[in-house]
Amino acid sequence: MNPTRRTVLLAAGTGAAAALLPASPATAEPRAAAALQPYASYWYPDSFPSGSPGAGITWRSLKSWRAADDTDLAFNAASVPLAARFTPTPANTTARSGQARIQSLVSFGPTASNPSQGAADADYYALTHWSYVDELIFWGGSSGEGLILAPNAPIVDAAHRHGVPVLGNVFLPPVAYGGQLQWTRDLVQKDASGHYPLAAQLVAVAEAYGFDGWFINAETSGGNAALATDMLGFLTELKTLGTAKGQRVTWYDSMTVSGSVSWQGALNNQNRVFFQAADSMFVDFRWSSSSLASSGTAAQQLGRSRYELWAGVDVEANGWNRSVNWDAMVPSGSSHVVSVGFYRPEWTRNHLPAGRTPGDFHAADDRFWTGRSLDPAKPDATDTWRAPAVSVADRSTVTSVPFASTFNTGHGLRWYEDGKVTSTAPWNHLGLQDRLPSRRWVVRTTGARPAVTFDFADAWHGGSSVLVAGALDAPATLDLYATRLPLGEDTVVELTHRVDSGSATVELAVATAEPSGAGRPYTYTYFPVTAGSGWGTSTVRLTGLPAGGTVHGLGVRLTGSGGAVKWRLGGLAVRNQAAQSPSVPADLSITGASGGDLRFAWRAVPGDVRHYTLHRVLPDGTRRFLGGTAQRAFFVGGLTPEGGESTARFELRAVGELYTASAPATVTHTW
Repeated sequence: MNPTRRTVLLAAGTGAAAALLPASPATAEPRAAAALQPYASYWYPDSFPSGSPGAGITWRSLKSWRAADDTDLAFNAASVPLAARFTPTPANTTARSGQARIQSLVSFGPTASNPSQGAADADYYALTHWSYVDELIFWGGSSGEGLILAPNAPIVDAAHRHGVPVLGNVFLPPVAYGGQLQWTRDLVQKDASGHYPLAAQLVAVAEAYGFDGWFINAETSGGNAALATDMLGFLTELKTLGTAKGQRVTWYDSMTVSGSVSWQGALNNQNRVFFQAADSMFVDFRWSSSSLASSGTAAQQLGRSRYELWAGVDVEANGWNRSVNWDAMVPSGSSHVVSVGFYRPEWTRNHLPAGRTPGDFHAADDRFWTGRSLDPAKPDATDTWRAPAVSVADRSTVTSVPFASTFNTGHGLRWYEDGKVTSTAPWNHLGLQDRLPSRRWVVRTTGARPAVTFDFADAWHGGSSVLVAGALDAPATLDLYATRLPLGEDTVVELTHRVDSGSATVELAVATAEPSGAGRPYTYTYFPVTAGSGWGTSTVRLTGLPAGGTVHGLGVRLTGSGGAVKWRLGGLAVRNQAAQSPSVPADLSITGASGGDLRFAWRAVPGDVRHYTLHRVLPDGTRRFLGGTAQRAFFVGGLTPEGGESTARFELRAVGELYTASAPATVTHTW
């Protein structure tokens, strides 16, 4: 059994406290040989440990990987391209653009037996604050399972929708965690021509799987200068090959030029050549104010940006309760020194007690990323946790029409379509996450501030909606999206909403210019919106706004008429013409069957397709949602005959950006 984090720290002393330690090992049930469930991929560089893999674990060699032989590739390859994003005028006067950035190292699940496309469980780290993140590391790996991890496709798809690149992880563990120096030698082996075959393999994997590069974490001690030279050659070739494919490489401050593992907590002569061979470097947690200052200066002297250094902040154990010298990285009164690297911010989920709900998680996650005030326009100056929203300007990818959101966070307690429940099963699948508001939640009112949350008790589509609840003793304007949407003669905005309790007047807020300065509000034009007692969609024509202009901000203004109000927003769409339905998916087939486990595949639909949905048609004619994905393949497990049927019927639909669905493609399965 792998040692715990605590036993490593006690055994190895303060040096081990600096290490980036692995996620918990898998506790998966054994898989039957014929099991069809696809899992996220992981490998060793070449050789394996002694003995046999544990239950639920498959040992694979990266050196022998070939895309053509990868039977799960269709389930693991991301489909959403990396979106361009822009920086709107900051919501407060302390958040800066063009300076420090945020890197996030997250363990979304175990190394082994991590489902490729979500699961029937709402308890998941469904990150939504992408607007503050510049690089996501898919953290994990262990000596008994595998060391090289490719991120799940849903995570990449959600990140790319928000303009965030995702890096796979190469973890060469400390000896205390079972690390073997042979694995480091395997990674940096050369062929007869002097090239590094595993560098080419890493680039090929990232290209085939659709993610953006690699985080290299070499922490196995015992090396020498010759091994460090080989590592530098490997890193140089990895970056050269990766750059040609639009990929990036981040190096962890661990191995030094002598080949030893000695965490510097700085950019210095011991690790400078590795930083120069990479796109950025994660600076180990042992940094100090002076070491970060000197590191930033050293980066600039090399002709590099100081913000290509990520100063590690370990939040795995204590989250926002951790004491951090923020002024060493992101001082409030002067230019930022370096960027910030959060290690294991999924603490916002993991520290919650058993029985936690999606709402519990998002409340904690909002506190982490926005701060105690829960309003990025009004930071709490007494909050010792300097949340990213306080220092870093948010970004947005909402730049083209059509644009739509149903405020789906990528997990839920049920699945809704047109306001009706079509599956009562809890679920998670980040690839179904919408582009979400980048600054949550900015509310401007002279009265009591209403509470604004993602809510999972009801939704129009997906698993969640936005709930605004409060007295509304004065008009309250809620910023929703910072945008760069072209404004045409026929541009309309659609709001799908309802009043759950109380009474409120609803207005759409549209801004055609940036605020006058950081921390200043948008100057909105307000359009009346009809509000009914149930879900309804109001179409607002932007009459009077300049054609050929640009929509810079979208929001809503709520005015109460006395008493508490609960108002729910289920969808928002901006379009210039009536929505067109996508084409019907072609060549739908069941490519594998084992009992109630089925694999589906189909051909990609040309044109504007956001994702695909799979339903089962029950004997009484009702449709049950089984899942959705941006991929061209999907797995469903545990199905059984219903109502005495001898054949099960399935329907696949393509869903467009405005959530219009195609006619169904159908396929049947005989029990």
